[in-house]
Amino acid sequence: MTDVQTTPATAAAPLRWYVVHAYSGMEKAVERNLRERIDRAGMQDQFGRILVPTEEVVEVKNGKKSVTERRFFPGYVLVEMVMSDDTWHLVKNTSKVTGFVGGAKNRPVPISEDEVMKIVNQMQEGIEKPRPKVEWENGEVVRVKEGPFTDFNGSIEDVNYEKSKLRVSVTIFGRATPVELDFGQVEKI
Repeated sequence: MTDVQTTPATAAAPLRWYVVHAYSGMEKAVERNLRERIDRAGMQDQFGRILVPTEEVVEVKNGKKSVTERRFFPGYVLVEMVMSDDTWHLVKNTSKVTGFVGGAKNRPVPISEDEVMKIVNQMQEGIEKPRPKVEWENGEVVRVKEGPFTDFNGSIEDVNYEKSKLRVSVTIFGRATPVELDFGQVEKI
């Protein structure tokens, strides 16, 4: 009787998703290293996609919007592969990889296709509509750090992510006054 997980890629041994633990900040390097090692070993039929889960975030610095990429699972890379001794060793012995997540020491457990689809959908949403780096909520108390109301505290009344603006109620001379400020002009307390 043969073990399904150690046979070559066939209908009996489909590609499954595994989570690989990598040095934090080295996820893209691990992806590159894995692709090179797979090509050199001629094991392309044993591997599918390799994903570094990221999303795009909008940051406002000095009044300028910039879109940056943020990893939402730092230190992890998703690898679609057939689990066999050869593929396990190839991944495990790749530079900047510390091992697989879950399961026994040399037999990791795959994650479900549903979990992978949630991550892929989250990545797609981040590309279509980048999220702000800082999330604001109505009623949240913030401190003004720039402009004529510097060092005043106020309560957020409205958030406009399209224009990166907040309407903050600031108390001036004993009266609550709504002030429109850029995201970069305030900070969370």
